[in-house]
Amino acid sequence: MTLMVQGTTSDAGKSVLVTGLCRVLARRGVRVAPFKPQNMALNSAVTADGGEIGRAQAVQAQACNLPPESDMNPVLLKPSSDTGAQVIIGGQVQANMDARGYHDYKATARRAVMAAYQRLADRFDAVIVEGAGSPAEINLRDNDIANMGFAEAVDCPVILIADIDRGGVFAHLVGTLELLSTTERARVKGFVINRFRGDISLLQPGLDWLEARTGKPVLGVLPYLHDFHLEAEDAIDAKQVLDPESALKVVVPVLPRTSNHTDFDALRLHPGVDLQFARSGQRLPGADLIILPGSKNVRSDLEALRQQNWDQDILRHLRYGGKLLGICGGFQMLGERINDPAGLEDTPGESVGLGLLSMTTELAPQKQLRRVSGKLAWAPAAVEGYEIHCGISHGHALERPFAQLQQASDGALDASGQVAGTYIHGVFDHPEAAGALLRWAGFENATAIEYRALTEQQIERLADNLEAALDLQTLFAGRTDQPDLSTRSPQTHA
Repeated sequence: MTLMVQGTTSDAGKSVLVTGLCRVLARRGVRVAPFKPQNMALNSAVTADGGEIGRAQAVQAQACNLPPESDMNPVLLKPSSDTGAQVIIGGQVQANMDARGYHDYKATARRAVMAAYQRLADRFDAVIVEGAGSPAEINLRDNDIANMGFAEAVDCPVILIADIDRGGVFAHLVGTLELLSTTERARVKGFVINRFRGDISLLQPGLDWLEARTGKPVLGVLPYLHDFHLEAEDAIDAKQVLDPESALKVVVPVLPRTSNHTDFDALRLHPGVDLQFARSGQRLPGADLIILPGSKNVRSDLEALRQQNWDQDILRHLRYGGKLLGICGGFQMLGERINDPAGLEDTPGESVGLGLLSMTTELAPQKQLRRVSGKLAWAPAAVEGYEIHCGISHGHALERPFAQLQQASDGALDASGQVAGTYIHGVFDHPEAAGALLRWAGFENATAIEYRALTEQQIERLADNLEAALDLQTLFAGRTDQPDLSTRSPQTHA
């Protein structure tokens, strides 16, 4: 059984709906897997088989009670500029391409997509597929592998989801349907309206009109879930839970190619942390801790940081006793030089770093992709996460490591104890490491949230709402291999 979720726009709720449907099926004992043929995002995860996929698919794998694997997102595009991206096929980097070059490469990408889908279909009872952007982008329909091109190739039904909180939901749904071909319209099974708040009886006339106008059923209206958290696929989520009486102030500069901003979700959700994302045109506000995030184009982002005079703000912050942490690309910026002789991220060349750690970094063609675990080198705390980087760092700063991992030492902590850097993404997700880092930053008696347990609670909450709001029987009707949706069986979650 294969079902595809497509959206009328980006951020319409495709990732969330796929996650919820995966958990709804997993609750019933259905062996289900998520799948996204093509993803364009700077947030990625490392899989159990040593590949790289979008973080949304890693969360969807959790909803299925599965470890993430490369087949769940066979094509990942990581933009390194406005016109170019790193192309990752089957979890591994293939090349950097501009838009025209990737268009010519799509036949190869399509073969990888179909092979990955078939391997999942052979192993699982159900595959829930997430589209990308909108199927109504008519300029992208030639050789499409992300939306209707895939649905037509595997002959699967599609449901369209639209976000009513944006406004214009009926125009989005009707307009999208009108721009599809006859065969594409025929495979649209119905609509889901996302993030509705208010009295649904006032919406009913619109739902009746939509069904009469299109001949397609509204399969459900999903409520606006307040204080709901699920890792964002791309856009930075700045919502947070905050107790201002005891807040530790943390600032993260947002750079043009910031990657894996999900590193900070555990901080956003900590009631004792006031996390602020500093945008272009702002000065870095006063803080206890500044964190330089990962980057898909480190040298370019370092230049952008200097253009904002944030380098001067960082030096002032350190003079006043504040702490500074760099993660991945942000760690590389703390060194003396960053060298990209092969032009892996941009034009070949070398950039002068911030000079806060005595080390240099050279970008190498072989990307480091691995899940890691170990202990912090300066505190009795366990740490785990994943590494995604091309840079290899050398220098005296590494003699005082940030962490001692099973594989090797990682990162650096300077002699003053003020400046630290690590290649570990997800370092705040482990409660022991997060608690130690918050105490290092000045939050006495800090405890950390159990981030994975919180994510699990949110997935369960989402599935409960889908159970109540969706017509699941109609959604899966007509499939000879449909699951039994009449009862909900107990499920032990991994």
